Amino acid sequence: MQEKGWRFVRPDEKLPGENVHPDPIHPEYTHLRDIYFGVDPEYKGRFTVPTLYDIKQKKIVSNESSEILRMLYTEFDDLLPEKYRRVDLFPQSLQGQIEDTNSWTYNDINNGVYKTGFASTQDAYEAAIKPLFASLARAESHLAAHAAPFYFGSAITEADVRLFTTIVRFDPVYVQHFKCNIRDIRSGFPHLHRWLRTLYWTVPAFQETTQFEHIKRHYTRSHTQINPYSITPVGPLPDILPLEEEVEAVKAAVAK
Repeated sequence: MQEKGWRFVRPDEKLPGENVHPDPIHPEYTHLRDIYFGVDPEYKGRFTVPTLYDIKQKKIVSNESSEILRMLYTEFDDLLPEKYRRVDLFPQSLQGQIEDTNSWTYNDINNGVYKTGFASTQDAYEAAIKPLFASLARAESHLAAHAAPFYFGSAITEADVRLFTTIVRFDPVYVQHFKCNIRDIRSGFPHLHRWLRTLYWTVPAFQETTQFEHIKRHYTRSHTQINPYSITPVGPLPDILPLEEEVEAVKAAVAK
């Protein structure tokens, strides 16, 4: 992603991951912005992802992730097998707790890494990083007391989905690229680390939709104001640890 924003893969490119292909509806489109301008030639907003596009009406339905997530719960049920229609990520009994968790998770963690990483003054950086790590500690405390093994118990909910997207990127990208380096997840937040690996290694949907090469290259090659030479760090290695493996510092601490 450079000056034209999010781009589609070219037909001649061979990139890792599933579903990496040109726009299947508009093969002539090279960038996501082409869809926005196709809907509104005078569009002056941002070209953001995710983008939910109606191919029949040729309209953008939404580009707000929280809205799209809720739409996907029921709006396409008539197209799904029964086992997927039964999935309930927003159960009525937990809706209040999920909404409360979403509020501070989004403000301080999901968006907090961006407020930290894009800060242009020392004061702005420190003002963002402190609530980020306070809320990581809050999530850590919650998981220490309640994870069994997911955020609200034995079933995955929206809270798991929304937190996962940031935590899985934290060590590979946010620690170094966005200077979110007070602690990393793998050595500083053992319960978050266990929860993250449980989702990634035991629930196929999480691993199958995570492509670390794409994640690392996107950030390090998109934000030239942060990384002017577009150098992608090699570490940390591995991108995510196996379920039962810990970093050496944690092993030593446990052994004491």
